[in-house]
Amino acid sequence: MTIKELYLDALKNEATALVYCIYYLLMEKKISLHDPIGKLDLKQVDNDKVAKLVEENVLGIEKIGIYSLQMHEDRFVYIFAKSEQEAITHYIKTYQISPLNCTEHSLDMEMIRGKKVITFRELKKEYDQFPVVVGYYEM
Repeated sequence: MTIKELYLDALKNEATALVYCIYYLLMEKKISLHDPIGKLDLKQVDNDKVAKLVEENVLGIEKIGIYSLQMHEDRFVYIFAKSEQEAITHYIKTYQISPLNCTEHSLDMEMIRGKKVITFRELKKEYDQFPVVVGYYEM
């Protein structure tokens, strides 16, 4: 496996810290995309500089979370959004009422879709625009 393949996998799997560490090492010319991953030495990373890159979001990586918004006593809607506030705003715009509450869940939470088990992380890959309603749950 090459550094490039690892970098692309890290992007796909939202391993933001690893993405920025690789980016930093590439900028410092300590590695190249064509190097084997064995050449990756995270001890060469300046954590303060990487933290600054992350804070400035130089790669434009936007965190998308999954939010459960309660519609009624026993009905919930799931929305992918950048933040709780964005999920609530999207809910109000879509349903013209405020939700009873809003809770962020882990993207690794599993659910059954048809006859398959899928995580929200896998489901998120099916969408390219956010915020978006992705499903409902009734108790």
